[in-house]
Amino acid sequence: MPPEGKSDMERIGIFKEMGYISIGDKYTPFIYRPFNDAAYKNKQMLPGGAKSKSALPAGYFDAQFKRIFEREALTDPVKIERQYRIQQTKKNIGKAFLPTNGEKKTCGVGSYYGTFGGPIQAMSALQNPRKLNKSPGKNFYTNPPKKGSGYGFPDVTLSKMVSHSSDPYDRAKEMLKREITAHKSMLKGGAFRLNLHPAECFDSNPYKFDKPLPPPKKTEEKKPITVPFKPSSPSKKTGGMKAGTFQSYPTYSAEPYGTKKTKSAMKNKEVQVFHPSPGPKSTPVKSIITLNVTKAVNSTNYNQIPSVMAY
Repeated sequence: MPPEGKSDMERIGIFKEMGYISIGDKYTPFIYRPFNDAAYKNKQMLPGGAKSKSALPAGYFDAQFKRIFEREALTDPVKIERQYRIQQTKKNIGKAFLPTNGEKKTCGVGSYYGTFGGPIQAMSALQNPRKLNKSPGKNFYTNPPKKGSGYGFPDVTLSKMVSHSSDPYDRAKEMLKREITAHKSMLKGGAFRLNLHPAECFDSNPYKFDKPLPPPKKTEEKKPITVPFKPSSPSKKTGGMKAGTFQSYPTYSAEPYGTKKTKSAMKNKEVQVFHPSPGPKSTPVKSIITLNVTKAVNSTNYNQIPSVMAY
């Protein structure tokens, strides 16, 4: 803690404020420092503001549109195809092939006049011989037909009537009983019991009592009190003292613990009382407005913001 003034913890909330590297000059805040001194001297270039781009050359740097290739030849694909066909026709030795007679025209739909092959047999109008159609016959009938829908009516369906078979009530119980008797008949002896344990560790039941119990004791019947209890004198009311109690007021007893020291006695002590250091405090922080201005205005766009321009 310094001899005079507050500690660094109380001022800015840190243990110790480190020294600043300087030559002894006074600190100038960032907002008061001149930025780009050359922009304030002599004449400056005024671009005139940004232009909005459009389909006209006014939105670009050049006054007229420029082509990617200068003085390139114009190619016409139709002209190139025509020249290619002329070169191919020059390779022919004689004249073009012409048939002896002109093509013959058909006289109607389905005719074969003018074709090389003539009529096709599969496409002729003749009908193929077919087999005689035999009727499948009528369905069979029951003789005589039985009445009823089939549900709830006996002997109505095509199959015979199901015969009745008895099912005893305790059939499962009797089958289980027969299986148990057959299993017991196959056993040769009784159940296996292990009797090889030592007698020292496994004694008889200690809670078993073979002696006869004594006869139960007769309880004395309590006689009800017929006369109600009445105090000798009426009860006394307490009035901030021990008047209504059985015992008298207790005598004064000395305090077993030491007396509590007052604040004046604590101040007279030479040794001061230890007070813990206060909690951490907030460090100096720049405002949000300053940070937003620093982020929004930089060396590339400072000339586009009229609020911070010097001219």
